[in-house]
Amino acid sequence: MTHAHNFAYEAIDNEYAAESASTRRKFVGGAAATLGGMGLLGFTALEAKAAAKNDPQTILNVAATAEVLATIVNTVGGERVSLDAVTKANVEAAAYEELVHYKVLRSIGGRPATKKIWVPDAVFASSTGLLSTLVKGDQIFINAYLIGVTAFAEAGKAKFARFAAEFMGAEAVHRALARQSLGQLGNDRAFMRYTFTGINAAVRNLQDAGIGFGKEGASPGAFYDFNEVQKRTPKPGAVNTLKPR
Repeated sequence: MTHAHNFAYEAIDNEYAAESASTRRKFVGGAAATLGGMGLLGFTALEAKAAAKNDPQTILNVAATAEVLATIVNTVGGERVSLDAVTKANVEAAAYEELVHYKVLRSIGGRPATKKIWVPDAVFASSTGLLSTLVKGDQIFINAYLIGVTAFAEAGKAKFARFAAEFMGAEAVHRALARQSLGQLGNDRAFMRYTFTGINAAVRNLQDAGIGFGKEGASPGAFYDFNEVQKRTPKPGAVNTLKPR
C-alpha cells in the first residue's frame, strides 16, 4: 500500500470518527474503489490527503464528472423514455442546463475523471425509472454543491462559492420537477438536505446506484460517451441565465 493510500484512508477514517467502528471500516473499505473509480490512485500523498478533505480542485473535478453523467442521463432519457409533454420539456431543459454547468466547470479548472459513463438499463426502461433516478441523482448533486459552497468559501474563493450555490439551486429545481412528475410534492423541503460532508461520498453514492465511471457499474447497463451524447443535447430557447454571476 502506498503512502497516498494511507493518507487517504486515514483522512476518511477521521472524517467518520463519530461513527461506530464497523461503519468506519465500511467507509474505509470502500475507499479504494471510490478513489480508483475517480482516477485518484495516482495522486501523491499530499494530493490524496487533500482529496479526502474537500480541496477545491477535487470538488471541481467531481462536479465536472457528475455533470457529464447528468447531461447523458437527461439527454438520453428525453430521447428514449415515454414522457408527458411537460415532463419531457423539463427533462430536456435539465439536459441543457447540466451541459452548461459542465462547460462552466471546465472553464474554471474542473477536469472530469472520465467521459465514458456506465448507466443501468433500468434508468431508461420507464418514466418511473428515469424520474426516480433524477430525484436520487439531483439530491446527491445538491449535497455535493453544498459541500462546494463551504469548501470554496473557506479557501477564499467567494466567486466559486456563489457558482456552487447557483448550481445547487438549479439541481434543487430539477429534483422538485422530477418529484412532481412522479405525483409527489415537489417543494417538500424548507432546507436542502445535507447528509454527507466528504465530496467522495457523492461518487460512492452514485456507484451504489449502479453508475460506472469509466468502467462497468454493478447493474446491467451500457456505456455512453459524453462527447457523442452532448451533440444531441437539446437547447430549449426558454432556458436563460446561461452564465453564473
